Amino acid sequence: MRLLVLGGTAWLGSYVVREALGRGHEVVALARGESGVAPTGATFVRGDRSTAEGYADLSGDFDAVVDVTRLPLHMRTALKELRSRVTHWVFVSTCSVYADHDVPGADESAPLLPALEGDDWTAEQYGEGKVACEQLLLEAVGPDRAFIARSGLIAGPDDISDRTGYWPLRFAHPSTEDGGVLVLDAPDLQVQVIDGRDLAGWLVAAAEGRVTGTFNAMGRPLPFADYIATVRETVGHTGPVVLVDQDWLTEHGVQPWAGDRSLPLWLPLPEYAGFSSRSVDAALAQGLTTRPLADTVRDGLEWELRQGPGRRRKAGLTPTEEAELVRQRRADA
Repeated sequence: MRLLVLGGTAWLGSYVVREALGRGHEVVALARGESGVAPTGATFVRGDRSTAEGYADLSGDFDAVVDVTRLPLHMRTALKELRSRVTHWVFVSTCSVYADHDVPGADESAPLLPALEGDDWTAEQYGEGKVACEQLLLEAVGPDRAFIARSGLIAGPDDISDRTGYWPLRFAHPSTEDGGVLVLDAPDLQVQVIDGRDLAGWLVAAAEGRVTGTFNAMGRPLPFADYIATVRETVGHTGPVVLVDQDWLTEHGVQPWAGDRSLPLWLPLPEYAGFSSRSVDAALAQGLTTRPLADTVRDGLEWELRQGPGRRRKAGLTPTEEAELVRQRRADA
């Protein structure tokens, strides 16, 4: 194939480029270059996707494009400039497009959020923006030329969101003297992640096979307690686990999911009981495969250690915050 990757310089996009190159394809990556350039072997074209001029340096036709944008403006401009030159369109959407997250096992037919209107976008409108991108794509090229992967939480090395790397790093480097780690006690909480390398491989395979349709793209749901057990075993943690429930976390100012003073992978129950427990039957039937969680944890930890364990994170508790919370929890007992 001659494959165009819109992005291709950071995290998932770079994985897609490497995967396609490894399969022998010619790869062109278009991006502004703010995250660097595309991996060696790809042709890097610098361009701003917000304008038609951003595509001016692209030449020729493409068998497929892989697009990871969250901005309707980028999707609209790309479709206008490229749809006559691209045979097949692969778009990475998100499970945040769904209107409700309280029903475990929901599939791709679940109701969506309203599409974002216009081009003014904020991070709080992430799901609405992706809905708009999906709709623009299907309207422009039709369902016979489009593959939409609604990704769940992407895990493994290069997780610049700092969410999935938190737990391997915390268990490998506990913040307390006795190795105790603060862990949520929530028997009904599920975890549903996908290694970025597995997702990239499936996206390239979909481009090769001109697969069409819309799919939830993540691993099978796993109880949070089992996820934590796998992380502990993989990194060799033998210290105590200090359990707290979600009400205790809320009372002590801990936020769910991401941001400052947060506990990654926790989303409030029952309103988010379905967020990380969606049906992936369609994707698995279409060939999606996922590596063992232990491999993702181990490689993610190696990447975290290369970044520096003490760096400021986008998600999670700082060692000082966690140590104080462990002290408070033990004082409550």
